[in-house]
Amino acid sequence: MTDTTTAWLGSRPATPSVKMPERGFVPEEFKARVARAQQHMAAANIDTLLLMTEPEIRYFTGFLTPFWQSPTRPWFLLVPATGQPIAVIPSIGFSAMKRAGVDDIRTWSSPHESDDGISLLADTIRALSGHSINIGLPMGRESSLRMPLTDFYQLQKLLPQSQWHDCSSLMQTLRQIKSPAEVSKIRFACQTLSTVFDTLPTLLTPGMSISEVFRVFKLLALQQGVDDVAYLVGTSDAGGYDDIISAPGNRPLTAGDVLILDTGSVFDGYFCDFDRNYAIEQVTRKVESMHTLLWDATEAGLACAKPGNTCADLYHAMNQVLAPHAIDSDAGVGRMGHGLGMQLTENPSLVDFDTTELAPGMVLTLEPGITWAPGKMMVHEENIVITDAGAELLTKRAPQHIPVIQSV
Repeated sequence: MTDTTTAWLGSRPATPSVKMPERGFVPEEFKARVARAQQHMAAANIDTLLLMTEPEIRYFTGFLTPFWQSPTRPWFLLVPATGQPIAVIPSIGFSAMKRAGVDDIRTWSSPHESDDGISLLADTIRALSGHSINIGLPMGRESSLRMPLTDFYQLQKLLPQSQWHDCSSLMQTLRQIKSPAEVSKIRFACQTLSTVFDTLPTLLTPGMSISEVFRVFKLLALQQGVDDVAYLVGTSDAGGYDDIISAPGNRPLTAGDVLILDTGSVFDGYFCDFDRNYAIEQVTRKVESMHTLLWDATEAGLACAKPGNTCADLYHAMNQVLAPHAIDSDAGVGRMGHGLGMQLTENPSLVDFDTTELAPGMVLTLEPGITWAPGKMMVHEENIVITDAGAELLTKRAPQHIPVIQSV
């Protein structure tokens, strides 16, 4: 990093540029989530939800910790047909789970040589619902089993009369509608990072390496008030790029390059997810036209993002703008957006086969992208929340014309 940049960042105030919302949630928020889940469970004839991944456990408890990055220990949460959730967790997490507001916490010392919480979990399930029960477990798209498969087989053996049911759609239905408090956290992350993206061109100069650009971006984002820049990818290449998921390299910013940065930054456990494109010193007519085309496609998406329309409708609205200019009929980038919240990407997906109906409270990304020539692509992304009146932008709208970073 250059001395000038280091001095600039070091002199910047840490005061956020937008008002920071309260951290956490009031207890009533979690009680309402549990009540809604239990209504859906009754309709689906599910006696108990068994949850073991970070977003699902946090959704019902507020248990927020970076300790999930360690794969060593399994964590379990049971949502019964009536009453409040029960945590079956390693003893190291007892105090943190208690502070999260969970009253019934059952623990074991983990890791264990032969029984890493499985018998305790089975005993707790039987005590809740008896020997013959219907257990809901997420099994569908974007779900995962966060426990050893051998332990899951053992759990099934300990509960031989139980029936296992996929509750993926149940959890999606619950999580895709955000409360006003959830939206406020996402909005803060979006507005804060919008300020970062607007400020960034004043800090970058041709000749800086991509890795240095990443460091400048992260430092600025943290100083503005987000908790973490959990996801940052991007690249810079001559006249366009062919890759939007890479870690930083040492290639210098060069005249004629197009730079893209795509971030998933976090405030209080909730993500923003959007990108911005920049030209280095000069811009070709083709790059300028593709940037404007993506801006127009986003406008089409914003106009279509109304309750009652579907994710497929949103996809087609944006793709119709792009397809005539792309080398593939689907513009060459797959989906054109997704759900957003406690995870960087959530259900649903903006693809032609997803018929999920838009509803107030859904937070989505609009992410049109186009491959206009071999090895040349561009992607643009904004974050929105669906309201009764249509789409409300959570990010500050990108400029219609690509910003150009000049030499100092």
